[in-house]
Order: sequence, then structure tokens, then C-alpha cells
Amino acid sequence: MPNLLIVDDEPSICVSLSFALEDEYTVWTATEEKEALDIIRTESIDCVLLDLSLGHTSGLDLLVQCKKMKPDLTVIMMTAYGTIESSVQAIKAGAYHYLAKPLHMDEVKLLLNKALEYQNLHKQVQVLSEAVRQQHAFAGIVGKSSAMSKVFQLIEKVKDIPSSILITGESGTGKELVARAIHYEGNRKSAPFSVINCAAIPEALLESELFGHEKGSFTGAYQSKQGLFERSSGGTVFLDEIGEMPLPLQAKLLRVIQEKVVTPLGSYKAKEVDIRIIAATNRQLEEEVACGRFREDLFYRLNVIPIRTPALRERCEDIPYLLDHFLHGSAVQMGRGKKIFSAESKKWLYGYSYPGNVRELANIVEYAVALSQGEVITLDELPPALMERTAGLRQSRIDRDGVLIPAGITLEEAERRIILHALELHGGHRKKTADQLGISERGLRQKLKQYLEMG
Repeated sequence: MPNLLIVDDEPSICVSLSFALEDEYTVWTATEEKEALDIIRTESIDCVLLDLSLGHTSGLDLLVQCKKMKPDLTVIMMTAYGTIESSVQAIKAGAYHYLAKPLHMDEVKLLLNKALEYQNLHKQVQVLSEAVRQQHAFAGIVGKSSAMSKVFQLIEKVKDIPSSILITGESGTGKELVARAIHYEGNRKSAPFSVINCAAIPEALLESELFGHEKGSFTGAYQSKQGLFERSSGGTVFLDEIGEMPLPLQAKLLRVIQEKVVTPLGSYKAKEVDIRIIAATNRQLEEEVACGRFREDLFYRLNVIPIRTPALRERCEDIPYLLDHFLHGSAVQMGRGKKIFSAESKKWLYGYSYPGNVRELANIVEYAVALSQGEVITLDELPPALMERTAGLRQSRIDRDGVLIPAGITLEEAERRIILHALELHGGHRKKTADQLGISERGLRQKLKQYLEMG
């Protein structure tokens, strides 16, 4: 049965409503604000009947707190002194409907049924929206661009083979996501997927973490420890920032790849392991080899199957999907209601170059969701540091000398920027814009309609 919370400062009303509805609902009652909030926090309440006046507390204030705690909660207000103004305030604050006392049980039951139907429809819409969102993703990686399609095709081809894989790309491009996709889409998905950052651990500790050690092999080794390679046997080990691995450890790693054995510190006994190694780096390992900082033989052993993760500026058409993905995820994680970007902020975000790639975009969205006041995220609610960095970019967009076309974007995206730039130069005047571009007004309208549908 659905869970219903009745909040009224008159215990007699709580009792009578509870008695009338207990056959169709699991009923909870509260006569004060704190008690109601505690129930909402700890129980899976589907619907709330909330009195507008709770002694010294306003039901509207409690409504705001309820919706802040659980945005999808359905709340129906009750009052003996209903006015148009209070009704409007309640609806604005997120109430589903409004009931005037004295209550008529047929009306209460009908409204509760409609409220639950609405809630179920809302949940279905969320499920369908998530399904649509997943159409623009592969194994948790968001993207429909040709650059990402090539990565997805490679993942499909290599997911079941044991060969070593080297993932290269700038910081923040999702190298670990690609490694996880290879593992969890492949035939090793039920075995461990272990991650270690070679740049984050000192050399002495890194050797122990990877290969393990025997009791007494060094000061502080009070007991034997199994290394990551041995613990991950049957699965995948992801070596992030492999270019930072010290040369002595590179030699030991080479033996693991070649002979499929590990020797713990302080031991002379080699142990067999069955692991697939995926390494990642944002460095040019060929240059590191030439400078003597990385072993050439290890490079060739790791680089059996190279995969490059494209920078975000090379897949600009994925930005709308990524924004939607992170916006939804941040709102859910923070318990915030629905959030959307204003047209102005979208335009800015679509044109930004993202030197920090997808990670930077995710951080921007998280900041905006956390600090935005309303449903629509405005340009002023984007990170100040971002606005400072892009001040020059914004000026270039309204400069008559030209429009910024970053390297790596598609012809379609370049055309979109040129058309919107021309429209801005002419103050939104479509005939002047069409004349300058050498296209018909009808053709311009079709292009603008297409851009509007894209968001």
C-alpha cells in the first residue's frame, strides 16, 4: 500500500483521517513540524496531507522544507481559511493541490488517487528520460560523435582479448572510463577490476602494492601481503599514469607481462597470475622513451592495442548530451529539483574550449547545480573563474572581425557558429543576416529552428 503522512496540529483530525484511509494506505501522522520532517526523512512517504496552519508554524514553510528534502514528494495542502493568495503560494511552493476544510472524504480519496497517478506518471517519465539519455551513451560513457564512436568500436573489438592496452589522451578525457568499459563489457567482468595511480604512490610503496611482500622483507613489514597483481588474477589491472612509474619497477612490470608471474618483495618464489593489463597516460611515451625515462621494450609490450581518448574540443557535438547527463546526475545526487540551463548560459557552455575536458565540464555543472537559486541556471551562476577565462572568447563572438572556430570541430558545428555570429552582428535581423550569408530567409529559419531543437 502507498505510504501517506497526515500533518495537522489537531490530533482529532489526524485520528479521523487515519481511520478513514487506513484500508487503502499505510498512514503516518504528525502534529508538529519536527515530527513530520523526521518521518519524511526516515520513511518512504508517497503523499502528504499537510495543514496550512500548524499552531505557531506555517504549513507553507514546512512545505518548502519537504520539497527541499524530497523534491518528488506529492503534497496536498488543507486549510479551514483558504484564500486565493494562499492557494497560489502553496502551488508555487510545490503543492500538488489544495483542499478546503471541512473535508469531504470522497473528495480527499479522489484527490489522493489522482496525486498517486500523477506521481506514477512522473516516475515513468523519469525512467523513459533515463532510457533516452542512455541512447547517447555506451557502457556509461556519454557521446554520439564520430570520434567517440571509433572508441566504442575499439572497445567492442578488444573487450574479450587478453592483450595489453595503452590508453592515451589529455587529462580529463575519460581514460579510466574506457578501461572500465573494456573490463565490464568483456568476459572478465565477474573478476576484479583493480586501479592504481602510479604517480600517487611513492616508489617503495608502489612496488609493495603491485607485487606484495613477505614478512620481514623491510622495516615495518610485520606480516606478508598479497600484491595487487596476485589479488586481481583472472581480472584486469588498470595502471593509471604509467609514464610516472620509476624505471626499476618498469623492469619488473615487463616480466609480469612477458611471463605472467610476480615475485613479492623478500621472496624468491615466482607466482603465476592471469591478468589483463590496461595502462593509461597523458604523456607522449615515445618522447619519454627517446629521453631514457621509459623503457622501450615495455612501451611496445603495453602498446599492443592503442586507444586514444579524444579531447572535448574534438567532439563538440557531444557537449549537449554531456551537459544533460551531468545536470541530471548532480541534481539527483544533491537532492535538488529539476534544473535547466538558460539559453544564454547554454550558448556560452557550447562555445567554451574546455582545456580540462569532460572533467572540467562535470565540475562546472556540479558548481552550477549546487549554487543556483532557481530551476533555470543563468550565466551569472556559472563559476566566476570560468567567466574570467572566457571573457576574451565572449568578446571574439561579438567582434565584427570574425568568429572563433576551434580546431577539431565538425563542419556542421562551424556552420552553426558562423550563422549565429552573423545573426548577433545584425541584432537578430534575419533578412540582413540571410543576405550577408548568401542564403534565403527560409533557409535561415530552418537552420535556426534546427539549432533551437538541439538546445
